[in-house]
Amino acid sequence: MEFTDLLRYVAALLMVLALIGGAGLAVRRFGMPGVVRPGALRRLAVVETLMIGPRQRLFLISRDGVEHLVMAGPEGQIVIESGIESGIVPPPAPEVAS
Repeated sequence: MEFTDLLRYVAALLMVLALIGGAGLAVRRFGMPGVVRPGALRRLAVVETLMIGPRQRLFLISRDGVEHLVMAGPEGQIVIESGIESGIVPPPAPEVAS
């Protein structure tokens, strides 16, 4: 293997890495079709999950400020409670000793 071949391989590797990096920056900047752009407002979120059995799980899902409690397992999904107000309670402020 000659030095020019080694130089050509390294240059090709750097070119491929630069193309991958450029594609990543373009996706981050412009988004992908079918995927929410980074700056867009998200309406749906999984607030919390809890395993209640080996194959059953509870999901607290928030949609437009309203939360829904859903249980999912191999037998299907069940809505336990719907229309829960999104009541995020801030933690109490620490007391300052005088």
